[in-house]
Amino acid sequence: MKTIRSYPLYTVTPKAESAIVRGHPWVYDAEILHTEGEAANGALVDVVSKKGRYLGTGFFSQQSKIRVRLISRNANDRFDAAFWDRKLRWAWEYRKSVMSAEDLDACRIIFGEADAFPGLTVDKFHDLLSVQVLSVGMERIKSALLPALVRILREDGQTIRGVFERNDAALREKEGLAQYKAWFPLEGEAPPASPITEITENGIKYLVDVENGQKTGFFLDQKYNRRAVGRLARGKVVLDCFTHTGSFALNAALGGAARVTAVDISESAVEMARANAERNGLSQVMDCVTANVFDLLPQLAKEPPQYDFIILDPPAFTKSRKTVANAITGYKEINYRAMQLLPRGGYLATCSCSHFATEEKFTAMLQDAARDAGVQLRQIEARQQSCDHPILWGVEETSYLKFYLFQVV
Repeated sequence: MKTIRSYPLYTVTPKAESAIVRGHPWVYDAEILHTEGEAANGALVDVVSKKGRYLGTGFFSQQSKIRVRLISRNANDRFDAAFWDRKLRWAWEYRKSVMSAEDLDACRIIFGEADAFPGLTVDKFHDLLSVQVLSVGMERIKSALLPALVRILREDGQTIRGVFERNDAALREKEGLAQYKAWFPLEGEAPPASPITEITENGIKYLVDVENGQKTGFFLDQKYNRRAVGRLARGKVVLDCFTHTGSFALNAALGGAARVTAVDISESAVEMARANAERNGLSQVMDCVTANVFDLLPQLAKEPPQYDFIILDPPAFTKSRKTVANAITGYKEINYRAMQLLPRGGYLATCSCSHFATEEKFTAMLQDAARDAGVQLRQIEARQQSCDHPILWGVEETSYLKFYLFQVV
């Protein structure tokens, strides 16, 4: 039975119908059998099965291979201001339920499809919101969404002094959208004088630059994994590889590590890590070194053992299925080297932030690395991204971070 609303109708294949019924919100261009009515780019369309069964309503994109991104599977929904207000409040209330008030100082408020805001990311960094819009549908309604979110947060006692758009991602071009960075105009308010704010995470203070920092300004998804590393680091000599802003190293130092060496190939990242150590009074136990981890680990193997806890938090080695094999080779190299460096009884924290390096592939790689290094791994914890980056079952793209704590035995 077709819906009685006036949206254009998009009839999809049985394969697409099956995916939607399982919870996936995307319809690809090749899955559309035929259409009724004309849809403007970024406008709403209804999706139906071959038999006319209503499957959902979503935003149409003329250029993307993801032709429709669903926002609802309820045929009775009215997509007015009240609908979006309710969804924004639901997303914020979820964060308030699963995180402490302290952890809300820096958190992800909107995580795209996992919150049914396809292509939208909103991160809260103390008193600034950092926003990334990657779909034409969200671009079309952001002028209503973002002021509504600011109002909701302020009504709840949150101080928000500005909203910065980090729309400098190449993915926007697949939706026919230009790349740019700019303050989002809030009616009657001048933009903040500075894009820099200070956040507190796990008791550690960081300066976050929402204009020039990585992605939206700071990686929030490892919040609780950093805390787990801090608990394990007491009394240990720690090597933090791919340190970036020094976050894992800082948590280890604050947790009582005897000594921490933070390593990154980027001199600017090392300078930032060093500044963060000074800001938190941890410089006396934390060294910051500029080096290529792939060169450093083999070099350390030639020296007397120094470390009893190694942390591997590399950038995503792959962002597509085509390069997964090369990525797994890279992951194996650093994990194999780390396992060789650690003494029996030493500890290893290792992770991958690539969705395409699946859990199955990543754990198989770890088993291969351990076998080649001649060690056995005793698992302490298997963790994922923090709860403000919720994993929506049926949408595999929302599950991307793999994090393991091991003892080498």
